[in-house]
Amino acid sequence: MKILIIEDDEKIINFLKKGLEEESYSVDYSLNGDEGIYLASVNDYDLILLDIMLPIKDGIKVCKTLRADGINTPIIMLTAKDSIEDKIKGLDIGANDYLAKPFSFSELLARIRVQLRATNQNQTTLKLADLELDLLTKTAKRGEDTINLTAKEFALLEYLIKNQNKVLSESVISSSLSNMDDMNMSNVVNVYIYRLRNKIDKPYEKKLIKTIRGLGFKISDD
Repeated sequence: MKILIIEDDEKIINFLKKGLEEESYSVDYSLNGDEGIYLASVNDYDLILLDIMLPIKDGIKVCKTLRADGINTPIIMLTAKDSIEDKIKGLDIGANDYLAKPFSFSELLARIRVQLRATNQNQTTLKLADLELDLLTKTAKRGEDTINLTAKEFALLEYLIKNQNKVLSESVISSSLSNMDDMNMSNVVNVYIYRLRNKIDKPYEKKLIKTIRGLGFKISDD
């Protein structure tokens, strides 16, 4: 699942990005309101973490603009303001939840799960053949076997299954999983495809991940 952070404090961004990626979320971020609006309009996110005190456009204006543009992605507003009036204002302009700084990361994760559960009631699991991903608990199973995946492996497998039967190039996969961008390897996608194959394909007769020579990869039940 992919989360957009719109926040101008780089320390907070780094803290949130690291923690969310360890929980298998893919993360993009923006340092100002205008760029945040642009990213939210050109990409599909499962959730947005939005600070109120932002340069160029503040969080209130960002939230209003997104809702006016028909973008209904769940928004959790993050702010140092914790008065009842501020909370009501944030909720009234379209935010789904409101968390005052400082907050515990575990509480943020719980609130994220609540929003994702509410918006994905019909899709908390992904299935392909006998492979199943639980998007809320971040666990994977093939048949009766539980498969231990790292956060990046889970994020890649989730992306592949959401796009099952489609041929995906290395560049498309890499750009869609921004939490792999910090890896200092030119063949990072190939490395993670190799690791996934060893875990979800190699021990089993039916192979799911296919290499389409010269084009990329796809996962399918063919």
